[in-house]
Amino acid sequence: MAKAAPPGPHRAGFAAIVGRPNVGKSTLLNRLLGQKVAIVSPKPQTTRSRILGVVTRPGAQVALLDTPGLHSARGGLNARMVQEALQTLNDADAALFMIEAGSPAIDSATRKAIDQVKAVEKPTLLVINKIDAMPRAQLLPLIDRWRGEHAWTEVYPLSALTGENVDGLLDALVRYLPEGPPLFPDDVWTDVPERELAAELVREQILRQTEQEVPYSAAVVVEEFDESEREVGPRGLTRISATVFVERDSQKAILIGRGGARLKEIGTRAREQIEKLLGCKVFLQLHVKVEKDWTQSSRGLRRAGYPEGQ
Repeated sequence: MAKAAPPGPHRAGFAAIVGRPNVGKSTLLNRLLGQKVAIVSPKPQTTRSRILGVVTRPGAQVALLDTPGLHSARGGLNARMVQEALQTLNDADAALFMIEAGSPAIDSATRKAIDQVKAVEKPTLLVINKIDAMPRAQLLPLIDRWRGEHAWTEVYPLSALTGENVDGLLDALVRYLPEGPPLFPDDVWTDVPERELAAELVREQILRQTEQEVPYSAAVVVEEFDESEREVGPRGLTRISATVFVERDSQKAILIGRGGARLKEIGTRAREQIEKLLGCKVFLQLHVKVEKDWTQSSRGLRRAGYPEGQ
């Protein structure tokens, strides 16, 4: 039986998920959607562009916007990522500002991020993530510490990883969205094209299987996304060819690995995830090219799939 709509007007709007890198923003988005739209890794600055996830429920529709982490950036790709996050925050109706449960101390970078949130003057829920990793006796003092930093509309502790206390977050958020009809059809859950999601799933495996500078110097561009056989046979087939751009020959050698072993493993793991996404079999080809210092030049950013204005 379908859940009845709550009394009162229908609400719909955009909510930006913002915060410092690696606090769990993408994990929360995936948890709220009930499916994977944002890649996740233990490394900071995993998300490079804004990602939309739409949750439609009786009486409300919430368009959640995952954003790159707010961090100090002097130029190139990092500066573009921060600009993307701040622009998304400025355009949203409300915000979720995420922090990690842990020390009550607030460093200068986090304080700067708080100031950036204050400046847009939007209803903002403070989301304290990773409560599964801290003793409960420390949670209330942490909440009290943060209440004094800003006029948060709500303070909401949860664990995006385990799902603990996540269920009520949307109820708390919806109250601060404007009244209005749905913004998207009921069956829409993201606006990210499948070929871009496939590229991100490849990049996720690069993040997970390489170290040091390689993950941050790698970009994935899907050159071919052939669905002509997707409806053929019991599972169908999609053929994907993608190029991985890196900045130096040494990074290319690390990414390929001895005898191509690492690139093969990245492709195998990524293909498994892409097949879950598309619901069909996938033939995936990966190529590696060097685009010298692409993260720092306009030409390189365009070549690596980050055009102006993105």
